[in-house]
Amino acid sequence: MTHIKAFAPGRVEILGNHTDYNGGVVLSAALQLGITATGRKLENGEIRLSSSGVVHEGKIQRSAGLKKTGEWTDYPLGVAEMLARAGAEAGGFEVSYEASLPTGAGLSSSAALEVATAVFLTRLYPFKISRMDLAKLCRRAENEFVGVNCGLLDQASSVFGKKDHLVYLDCRSESVDAVPFPAHLGLLIINSGVKHALTGGEYNERREQCFEAARCMAVPALRDVSSAQLEATEMPALAKRRARHVVGENERVFQAIEAMRSGHAEALGPLMSASHRSSIENFENSTPELDLLVSLATAQPGCLGARLTGGGFGGAIVALVKIDAAESIRLSVEQDYASQTKHKATGVLCRAGDGALPSED
Repeated sequence: MTHIKAFAPGRVEILGNHTDYNGGVVLSAALQLGITATGRKLENGEIRLSSSGVVHEGKIQRSAGLKKTGEWTDYPLGVAEMLARAGAEAGGFEVSYEASLPTGAGLSSSAALEVATAVFLTRLYPFKISRMDLAKLCRRAENEFVGVNCGLLDQASSVFGKKDHLVYLDCRSESVDAVPFPAHLGLLIINSGVKHALTGGEYNERREQCFEAARCMAVPALRDVSSAQLEATEMPALAKRRARHVVGENERVFQAIEAMRSGHAEALGPLMSASHRSSIENFENSTPELDLLVSLATAQPGCLGARLTGGGFGGAIVALVKIDAAESIRLSVEQDYASQTKHKATGVLCRAGDGALPSED
């Protein structure tokens, strides 16, 4: 029986931390690292999922719907369920996953798993769906099936990535644009060795605090206010700090796009460092390990700025570096981090890559 293969990249968030579910804007990049799904149809209606020897088996029950397992398999099962609800055949299948993307690093391995599954299934059981609708279907799988109230950033980045470009996502209009990324700069991603997980409640808690701030300002979302308007509004101190981070992130994204399109891409670095300071002071989604990595990286010649990437609470940082300095920065940071903590940092230099469904233009 014919085997089908699909690859979906992880993503690195450059700017726009926690702005997506607040109707805001984000800059990200698809990576060359990701998840590959390989499999075939099963005529008996079973679903078999495997990865690194972990196997889950079950049967699709269209009338009752698929059920959560509480394991990693919830992500592909959620995609299969959402495709079935959308009218896709999505019958039985067997699929194995191979990852070049480290899990728990804040590089969106969950979205890569979802998107790889969705592309695999729509090829296995041909189903016509636009790129944006596929990204939104994967988000619904995570929201409604897995139970993480994420925005669209991760899935859209994995779908819409473009080689040598950053992905600019406007989460309110659900539109995507590509911003050229200069050849002399690179993205050095350094994993802290401290696992990143959003199912523990911190993500949903921050989300509700942002919504509280929006209610205090009587606006649909924090996208609708400026920093000056926020500071002039009375609200609980904690909600204001959370909002200060999100509103500032939106403003930093707009500043970064203007700088990059006018040929001043290196200005992105200080904006990234400002973003990390806000994560520490306002959003409290950093960790001592991430702070140390940022401090070590930004002290190196050739590093223009750095910040945590993804939801926070562990995972990785991303540093904007000059390509010719990247290797010395990586080695220095890894060595200094190991000498100061009990964790091992691992760095990899990345360029912006294509998404799971690159455009044909």
